[in-house]
Amino acid sequence: MVRLDGPTRSAAPDLAALEPMRLPVDEPTVPVGAAAYLSPGDVVTWRYGLFVQLLRVVSDDERGLVAWLPAGSETEVATPRDGLGLRDRPLADRVRLSIQRDYDMVVKPWQGPGILRVAPAGKPWSIWYFYDEGGTFEGHYVNLELPHLRAADGGPRTFTRDLTLDIWVDADGDVWLKDEDELDAAVTGGAKTREQAGIIREVAEQARHELIAPRAWPLDQGWETWRPPPGWDDPLTFPRGTMEM
Repeated sequence: MVRLDGPTRSAAPDLAALEPMRLPVDEPTVPVGAAAYLSPGDVVTWRYGLFVQLLRVVSDDERGLVAWLPAGSETEVATPRDGLGLRDRPLADRVRLSIQRDYDMVVKPWQGPGILRVAPAGKPWSIWYFYDEGGTFEGHYVNLELPHLRAADGGPRTFTRDLTLDIWVDADGDVWLKDEDELDAAVTGGAKTREQAGIIREVAEQARHELIAPRAWPLDQGWETWRPPPGWDDPLTFPRGTMEM
């Protein structure tokens, strides 16, 4: 990780060149933040493209979607067919697998403590609130991703695509950029263009300027101390025979 401690600058990149990265969605969609809204307690399918997760809705309105991922919940994840995990491979091999789609979608439990997530309307990121096993807040993880879309029929489905780079803001407020090596490898391996990589770096700067530095929504709402109501920590599971693909 690289610490980001210089001044921020205004950045609002044109995301059009990143949209081809979004996997096709076979139903009409509207942006997150548009009605009709989901109700607290609803289970929403949060799809990154190569990951599909189940979260419980905390709130949903014109500002965006707030949802809780309980520990142990089922996650559908792209898994290499040879059984060797992505994190156990050189970066170049991870890129090759993503291009050749040499994987199967496999259901596995989410590891680690539960996470609160927020997808702000129209923004190319989501904010993840990390806690330790005892529920103490550890920091904000700003996951750079395409702006969320949702099912136009009001169904509990949201769609995005990860943009590789991420920002970690620790509990002391220090800001760190992570996974630059993965972005460089994606360019070298042909999974992303240099133009796309440049735009993604601009998205990171946009997040620093618009979200982190001014403590904009949702960072100004005190979600760091939120804890799930009774029963909301029960792991969520896909209905048998209806898992997302």
